[in-house]
Amino acid sequence: MSVALSSITKLRMESTQSENRQIDSYGFQLSKDSKTYNELMAPYLQVMAHRTSRWKEIMGRNRVPTKSRQLKRFCRKGIPPEYRTELWMELSGAADRMRERPDLYKHLLTDGVLNPTVMECIEKDIPRTFPENVHFDDTELNPNGQQQPLQRVLSAIAKHNPRLGYCQGMNFVAGLMLLVMKNEEKVFWLYDTLINNVIPDFYCPDMTAVKVEQLLLGEIVRWKLPAVYAHMEALGVLWCLVGMKWFICMFADVLPTETVFRIWDCMVFEGSKILLRVAFTLISMNKDAILACRSFTEVVNLFRSMVSSHQVLNCHSFMQNIFTLTGSFPRKQLNKMRAECLSKIE
Repeated sequence: MSVALSSITKLRMESTQSENRQIDSYGFQLSKDSKTYNELMAPYLQVMAHRTSRWKEIMGRNRVPTKSRQLKRFCRKGIPPEYRTELWMELSGAADRMRERPDLYKHLLTDGVLNPTVMECIEKDIPRTFPENVHFDDTELNPNGQQQPLQRVLSAIAKHNPRLGYCQGMNFVAGLMLLVMKNEEKVFWLYDTLINNVIPDFYCPDMTAVKVEQLLLGEIVRWKLPAVYAHMEALGVLWCLVGMKWFICMFADVLPTETVFRIWDCMVFEGSKILLRVAFTLISMNKDAILACRSFTEVVNLFRSMVSSHQVLNCHSFMQNIFTLTGSFPRKQLNKMRAECLSKIE
């Protein structure tokens, strides 16, 4: 059986099982609107089957393809589930770091003492992590569950990054990675690489980097959607209230699961700029609704609802939008704007 056929067969089996058990293929309980989910997933499976056949061609020529315009385009169209772990590791640089220090994760688990306050925060958040997911139920009832691996990964990251320690929201990122990668050591290396190389300082105690990114989002809206920016300012909506969780969680526990994975497919190749594209797209897709708001409360409620709409559940069209609706995002210009935002915060 070809990779493409085996991929779509596997996904269809998961979809059928999901419909019977009212969970999706990652173990999350479906909402009452499960019919809509299944209607959206059916054509998406066909799209991903086609993409898998294309990925097979480049993976067959070179198991770990070098970075190129073609690979960038392929990542934007979605990495098939069977290739995600390997490509996330390789494209992010995590695989190279893991090869350089193959014993580090085991060493972090067995040696050293974690700050008791940090350990307490992690332990509190473990049962709060995706409690509706069948893979994160009580570990005593489910010995193969992901709670213990999640605790080990977060503890190792905190030990390896004592300046950062632990921040609420990290549990959701690591939890989703475990559902995809099913290997806690690789999850550690991927997340540690993102923390240090892709989203550096997002988890610093003073949260300066995240504040800068939120302010930068506001400046992008001012640049590309001036009427929306002016309306938000007039209603007194601070940009720091808009996307704190979006950036800290890299949209995990914010957007639908498959949409998050598609975002990460791009982020491991293109970096944190993808998060800004996603955030701006959410605002752009809802610009008319934002302009129709007449109070601070209406805007806040709208931002809460826009991340669960059918527009974001249809991950394929949403991911197309983050590159078409946003237009050009020159890295040089973003870096200049980011520096200006940092100076304002300081």
